[in-house]
Amino acid sequence: MKPIRLMRGFLTVGFWTLASRVLGFVREILILSFIGPGPLLDAFVAAFRLPNMFRRFFAEGAFNAAFVPMFSKKLEGEEDAERFASDALSLLSVAVLALTALGMIFMPALVWATAEGFSGDERFDLTVGFGRVVFPYIFFMSLAALFSGVLNATGRFAAAAAAPTLLNILIIPALLAGHYLGGDVVTWLIWTIPVAGVAQLLLVWIASRKAGLNISLRLPRVTPEMAQMVRIAVPAALASGVMQINLVVGQIVASSTPGAVSWLYAADRLYQLPLGVIGIAVGIVLLPDLSRRLKADDSDGARDAFSRAGEFAMFLTIPCAVAFLVIPLPLVSVLYERGATGPDDSAAIAVALSIYAVGLPAFVLQKLLQPLFFAREDTKRPFRFAVWAMVVNAALAFGLAPYIQWMAPAVAATVSAWIMVAQLAFGARRYGSVAKFDARLRRRLWRICIASAFMGGTIWGAWVVMIPLFGTPGWRYVALIALISIGALVYFAIGRLIGAYAPSDLRSAARRS
Repeated sequence: MKPIRLMRGFLTVGFWTLASRVLGFVREILILSFIGPGPLLDAFVAAFRLPNMFRRFFAEGAFNAAFVPMFSKKLEGEEDAERFASDALSLLSVAVLALTALGMIFMPALVWATAEGFSGDERFDLTVGFGRVVFPYIFFMSLAALFSGVLNATGRFAAAAAAPTLLNILIIPALLAGHYLGGDVVTWLIWTIPVAGVAQLLLVWIASRKAGLNISLRLPRVTPEMAQMVRIAVPAALASGVMQINLVVGQIVASSTPGAVSWLYAADRLYQLPLGVIGIAVGIVLLPDLSRRLKADDSDGARDAFSRAGEFAMFLTIPCAVAFLVIPLPLVSVLYERGATGPDDSAAIAVALSIYAVGLPAFVLQKLLQPLFFAREDTKRPFRFAVWAMVVNAALAFGLAPYIQWMAPAVAATVSAWIMVAQLAFGARRYGSVAKFDARLRRRLWRICIASAFMGGTIWGAWVVMIPLFGTPGWRYVALIALISIGALVYFAIGRLIGAYAPSDLRSAARRS
């Protein structure tokens, strides 16, 4: 993939991911307003986390690491990539269908294992009921992940990136209908999720057919290629599973405090906005590009792609992290505080957001570093790194809980994220210059940090001046927009002044989009 196509891929995926995250944010605002932190929302969060946990385990973990590089290399070598994809689709369908059936049968055990603090109160039975409705979502999303991987590997990013928006496009009117028709809002919410899964699968399947890719179900067969894919996928799935265990550990700790699962969920949704737009876009586009370049022995091109991806990621991530760290309360109060969500909830969510902010660059760097391993079909070492990060996460979450209660999971997640990044960076040294940032990125990185620091000080001072506006209904929205605008203006102005970026970067990105 040429540099122009690489940047176009980042922008395409970033745009659709941003659209999905913005709509998702609207969804979370409505959920917090109509349902609010409490037993119902705690139960929904715990139930919805189950299919998402296994989706990341199978789709984003195993398939990103195993299927996409193998499929990309078959395309590069003009081998029978469609047959390989059809065999993978058939094998995945059987495996995930069996998992879905088992999950629905043993749902009480799953809920107890992932939210032990719910035992003995109404949240447990609510979560079991909700879980059985939403769990089939994993089947549709896992198959959609395969078709998305095929589209991404062929350089067609739009449909795969747009598919997640369907979940929010369907949920938002469902929430509004439940509220204004006087029904049970949470019932409308949970039943919409599997319907959205079907819609997402249809979208990427139709897109692949229109692209001329004939991928279809057939009788599953364990060919040597499938056996190789499974050997690569299992460590990757375990590595992703380890990361999901971190989330479960946090949920177990938080479930002992009423409302805490909801607070952490709300903070997670807010910091996931830049993480999704930047980190996921970089990971999705970079992996197939690195795989093709390594297949063609283009080490210089691979290093350039890796460095430009890092530059793109850090230029956007570091200022977001600073903003979340210095003005979490105005962000949370304006975006979430209404209806069933009150000032005490906003204060708790803001604390969690500020903790997650410290780890935001680490979460994005993981998405940048992992493709260096996956492109070489090396999934075992990332798995070992993830296990160590899991041990740190669990030790901190449970060890700090007696002292800082429900905040312990956020601290644990942040520290373990940086531990994971350190391991990935150290482990990638064996790949030589490909895994090293080039001189341009090293020169600009510290300038990005300086511009972000200036921005942080400016928006903190502006917030102090505008505090009365943030307490005034109506004006608080204007105040937040003004605060964000001031921050962006200062960041870009200082960044340009000290050389954190060049105007040609922005003009080039605009042309490539």
